[in-house]
Amino acid sequence: MGLSSYVYPGACHSRFQHALGALHLMTRAIAILRNKGVSITEEEFEGVCVAILLHDIGHGPFSHGLERKIIPLHHEELSIAFMDELNVEFNNRLDVGISIFKNNYHKRFLHQLVSSQLDMDRMDYLNRDSFFTGVVEGKVGYDRIISMLNVIDDQIVVEEKAIYSVEKFLMARRIMYWQVYLHKTSLAAEQMLIRLFDELKVNKDFENISENLRFFMKMERSELSKLGTSELLDRFNRLDDHDVWNTLKNLVYSDDRFAQFFAQSVVDRKLFRIELSKLPVTSDYEDEIRHKICTHFKVSENEAAKYMISGTESNQAYTTATNEILILRKTGIIIPFSELSENLINTNVMVKHFLCYPRIY
Repeated sequence: MGLSSYVYPGACHSRFQHALGALHLMTRAIAILRNKGVSITEEEFEGVCVAILLHDIGHGPFSHGLERKIIPLHHEELSIAFMDELNVEFNNRLDVGISIFKNNYHKRFLHQLVSSQLDMDRMDYLNRDSFFTGVVEGKVGYDRIISMLNVIDDQIVVEEKAIYSVEKFLMARRIMYWQVYLHKTSLAAEQMLIRLFDELKVNKDFENISENLRFFMKMERSELSKLGTSELLDRFNRLDDHDVWNTLKNLVYSDDRFAQFFAQSVVDRKLFRIELSKLPVTSDYEDEIRHKICTHFKVSENEAAKYMISGTESNQAYTTATNEILILRKTGIIIPFSELSENLINTNVMVKHFLCYPRIY
């Protein structure tokens, strides 16, 4: 949830809770499929449960917000590394789970339950995040969807009776992205945190950073290969959100004016103004804001640019490009969800441009 608690104070639940919830939904989905005659061995059941339980284990502090900022690796690379390490500890018992997670297992439908446009991961986090934020539009009828799952030709299909439940699921995901995950206030806080960490790494200002963070912030990707996997994962395992908060509180007393200002602003919730638009921000408007920052903070234009953050955020409720949700009609015909005449889901990528800067009065 990153910094969503700045908007929704109840959004303080953990990824561990989500992992357990996704595992629970997976056990229910497997039970439904077995009752419908789908062959799933005990080894495969354990494997798919391992895959969904560990699918997010590589995420670091503040989740997607600081992805690659602390350690220059994608969270899925780290997830696989953790799985491989655990596999050694459990005498290769995770072989099937890792194969399913990587989509290398011969029964492809098992991977679809872990990662697809209609998987147990999304069904859990949408309901969980909806509950803890109070955004009721994100609630999904997962019971109905799971009970309508089946497997045809090694692919997960949804029986036609659940069409409207699937449509509600996709609509809920779209609403949650724009109302919660990409809410402008939490987006501003997250962008401030990212800019601060980028500057710390460029300036190599590690004095006020906690030891766990400093270890990775000082390191380039080429240096990571010199570490043994066990040491890398052990060090990474010590990181959590508290390391970031501790660093921010230390930076409040930094001699670096930029670092001090950003850290103080995030800690005290004095967040930057953020403007969202369907069109890119014009250079004239950026120049106007930059000039105001120069005057207010008495800094050069180059310094003022550090206080301005621009970029884009996008979301696509549903894509037809790959792995479409398949609907099993009563006639036995299987069709992609996008071909349903009553389908009202927008498949376009929605893009919003943003400009983020200090509130200057």
